[in-house]
Amino acid sequence: MIPRREPVITIDGASGTGKGTVSQLLAKRLGWKFLDSGALYRVLALAAQKHSVATDNEKSLEVLAEHLDVQFIARDNAFPTIVLEGEDVTEIIRTEKIGNAASVVAALPAVRAALLSRQRVFREAPGLVADGRDMGTVVFPDAELKIFLLATPEERAMRRLKQLKEQGISVTLGDLIEELRLRDKRDQERTVAPLKPAEDAISINTDHLTVEQVVEKILQEIDLKKAFPVTSTLATEAV
Repeated sequence: MIPRREPVITIDGASGTGKGTVSQLLAKRLGWKFLDSGALYRVLALAAQKHSVATDNEKSLEVLAEHLDVQFIARDNAFPTIVLEGEDVTEIIRTEKIGNAASVVAALPAVRAALLSRQRVFREAPGLVADGRDMGTVVFPDAELKIFLLATPEERAMRRLKQLKEQGISVTLGDLIEELRLRDKRDQERTVAPLKPAEDAISINTDHLTVEQVVEKILQEIDLKKAFPVTSTLATEAV
């Protein structure tokens, strides 16, 4: 008999759709593990910068990915602390510069192959909520529930603009919209693991929804599927 694997919920979508915050909150509600797959590519992009490796040097990036010295340290009520080569890089990897570089290196087939197994080891009891762009199509194609989040570039840019202003960073809405469109194009047109919903994914447009409302919609889908070791009481708890 093939042993039962731990359940997985995948939440994919483009940058700014809210998948990171939604995934983290959902994992907390379920008491499950959480994988921010995009962080791995951001960490790799930062490591490439630290070691003067060009973002188009696929062979060197593959080696760097295979030996990436990174740790994810869980924190209560917050994203994990991310440590690269002994340095806390939790905030650094969230910059626009690193985000754009991560999108470039993520398009390289050898890089994606090198990081695939590292992502799959996050599948631990009692279950995993995995956030990314190819979680439901490539990394966890057997996931019990696959969600694909949508939002217009304008809405996503407004969200990002608000975040950057809170950090004291000045940027124009027009520039953010253009950067998002370029990143979307690169993610959607890459030859390996392009950004797209899995055939059996449930799409949710987040344009006019709060994070809590999106999480509630996903919890409703879990309750409908009845394929998870989660009680209905948890699905109706207040956030």
